[in-house]
Amino acid sequence: MSTVGSLTPVPLPAAPDPAAPSPGVRRLRHLGPNWYATVMGTAIVASAGAALPGRALPRPALEAVWVLATAALVALLAARAAHWARHRDQAVRHLADPAVAPFYGCLAMALLAVGGATLSVGAGVIGEPAAVAVDAVLWSAGTVAGLVAAAGVPYLMVARHRVEPGTASPVWLLPVVAPMVSAALGPALVAHLPAGQPREALLLGCYALFGLSLLMTLLILPVLFSRLVHHGPLPLALTPTLFLVLGPLGQSTTAVNNLADAAPGAVGGPYPAAMTAFAVLYGVPVLGFALLWLAFATAMVVRAARSGMGFTMTWWAFTFPVGTCVTGAAGLARHTGLHALTWLAVALYAVLVAAWAVAAVRTAAGLVSGRLFAAPVPAPRAPAPTTARTR
Repeated sequence: MSTVGSLTPVPLPAAPDPAAPSPGVRRLRHLGPNWYATVMGTAIVASAGAALPGRALPRPALEAVWVLATAALVALLAARAAHWARHRDQAVRHLADPAVAPFYGCLAMALLAVGGATLSVGAGVIGEPAAVAVDAVLWSAGTVAGLVAAAGVPYLMVARHRVEPGTASPVWLLPVVAPMVSAALGPALVAHLPAGQPREALLLGCYALFGLSLLMTLLILPVLFSRLVHHGPLPLALTPTLFLVLGPLGQSTTAVNNLADAAPGAVGGPYPAAMTAFAVLYGVPVLGFALLWLAFATAMVVRAARSGMGFTMTWWAFTFPVGTCVTGAAGLARHTGLHALTWLAVALYAVLVAAWAVAAVRTAAGLVSGRLFAAPVPAPRAPAPTTARTR
């Protein structure tokens, strides 16, 4: 208490509350599962570059990207663990939110993407035996996580979530496309298993994952397109998610081509030839549809940009889905020998690298400023159906 000039007590500074979370922990409160998209988008820059016909890209550059993706995965796994430990209420709220819960599919795909890049790119750094071991662990963990997401998120949407009419989103594809990533990357492990039953089991298991994901995707796409037709364009912040539709298209094309490559060492009789034929007969039409959707999604993004679309983490949707089209086109080029497909893969890879560079720079700026750790602004409700649109 002061005794000079005043009889009013002077309050002492409050002692810091030892139970209060540190600023670093508070910044994690709004770190959602969507952040795993940064790992997916970075890892596929490395693996898609390695898949390009001719392997013309410098290996040190691809290896550097793989190291970055691996470091990002480790950092995010630790940050998300801290999020569940210190902000469990928010983590549970994420699961209860139909707009956020589908992003749990990104965890599975991040594990799978880094595992695949480790085997295709990282083997030159850590050696093939270590790369195979890392990929086996990450593929197994990612496949389990993907199956849980593919079954659990739709269950939550039906039994627990309140999904309003007109709110269908391409984000719904994230949990169901994760098994397709397993189907595309699993064949690389087939040759590292003992011949006979183990190889055949993994190969056919990947086909089962392919079918699981494909049929679920075919259920969702009509709902999504109906929402677009009857309720108009997505909110500006969500418009980049239209690129997510490319994910199951490009990844399924990649899967059938990789499975055809692995078939000769796993199954006998007429199956290897049939699987190669299926890879081309399935992959070419689906890649054609992917290019059509790419044009449509690009037009919608240009429209949104002219309306003032700013940067959000949804911009990472421009990376991984495009990367799956690169690997799909590269696989078709291998099996057909068609130069046009080789050039398509190269052109799409250039788009991928440009999109990744923009998203990475803007994300880094958001991390430095702290803006990306702020509470998200709720997306506006979908507009009421109209009979005509003026723009």
